[in-house]
Amino acid sequence: MVKRMQITIALISLVVISAMGLLAQGPNVKLENAQVHVIAVTAQPHRPSPMVERPLNRVMIYLDAGAVTWTGASGKVDKIEFPAGYVLWSPAGEPYKNENVSDHPIRIVEISLKNTSPAPLPKTKIDPTVVDPKHYKVEFENAQVRVLRIHYGPHENGAMHEHILNRVVTYLTDHPNNKAGDVRMAGAATHTEENKSDQAVERIAVELK
Repeated sequence: MVKRMQITIALISLVVISAMGLLAQGPNVKLENAQVHVIAVTAQPHRPSPMVERPLNRVMIYLDAGAVTWTGASGKVDKIEFPAGYVLWSPAGEPYKNENVSDHPIRIVEISLKNTSPAPLPKTKIDPTVVDPKHYKVEFENAQVRVLRIHYGPHENGAMHEHILNRVVTYLTDHPNNKAGDVRMAGAATHTEENKSDQAVERIAVELK
């Protein structure tokens, strides 16, 4: 009887530990507002996800290099391989399941878009990509977002520029005031920037139209 109780307790403990492990790998909500729903997830290797819906367009930022497969409800399989810091446009569509086919975990920031583009869009003469193309480059742009890759070398200064749209900023490297993987919401601003560290810094800014 005692032995059976010990086995039962051991099994309960194992279930609790397993549940805690699953929760630890669940989505971590980074931001939630009228424009976006942002989560951070860690895709463990060779663990296919269940079939999930995708009712909103998304911007996917892969913090780690690797490869994943996407299997649609129709059975079509797509595979992508990417370097660390890769940014992908993921349109709404049929349900899918995915799998990290790498041999290591992959951290992903998923930005689901609720915003709608105003008409007309505001403009500025000191857009960062115009006045400072060395540090600000457009990854891609569509009706909902403009995605910028921002890179500063050690101790580099940037030109005065203006941000006129709200944007979701994801840090790809450690910055003086932020860590790699941090996500924050930023609003309109006119400023210059300086990388005061001895290392190059890089981040992704998803401007919300």
